[in-house]
Amino acid sequence: MSSPPLELRGVARRYSTEAGTLEVLRGVDMALQAGEVVALVAPSGTGKSTLLHVAGLLERPDGGEVLVEGRAAGTLGDDARTEIRRSTIGFVYQFHHLLPEFTAAENVMLPQMAAGVGRSKAAERAKDLLGTFGLAARLDHRPGKLSGGEQQRVAIARALANAPRVLLADEPTGNLDAATAELVFAELLNEARHRGLAALIATHNNELASRMDRVVTLRNGVLVPG
Repeated sequence: MSSPPLELRGVARRYSTEAGTLEVLRGVDMALQAGEVVALVAPSGTGKSTLLHVAGLLERPDGGEVLVEGRAAGTLGDDARTEIRRSTIGFVYQFHHLLPEFTAAENVMLPQMAAGVGRSKAAERAKDLLGTFGLAARLDHRPGKLSGGEQQRVAIARALANAPRVLLADEPTGNLDAATAELVFAELLNEARHRGLAALIATHNNELASRMDRVVTLRNGVLVPG
């Protein structure tokens, strides 16, 4: 049996503050299977972003291990972690973090070219992905000329550019109005399922969470069902 695309085993994360040590994650266990879309629900300030950052190899755990396709990756060196992020993990933030000086197509091309894909092939994939999200007419628009929903769809396309096995999303619709959030979420969910990704999506929206395969809640530094 193949290993889960993403697995967390006893993951701990703590920070030093003026008031002492703050334990944010106290032993998180979770496995994401291919094709599974999981909602991560928790109030603000309880560690959702920290959990996603550790799972996405943006932060190192202080205890436990992060396994990506069965490979212990949480404590690898920076270069190895960067390579895994580039090839295997897609990340979508609440705020799109698009590069303002580049067009929509170029923003989707950049991670591909960083991974060694040629410019023409990267441009073709960017065109296809952005077309999937209804942005075929916006390829040459810079972020400042796009609506909030369009910018977030570009960000999702960018996260999918290198065909990741794992998709992590941190409140991807939290900065959008209700109608736009619904549209963007539906497209994100469809793409995750269509591509067979192991997806963990943080959201405050219980209605959106209920449409995913299962819901986990971060409570007192550990994950519990529902």
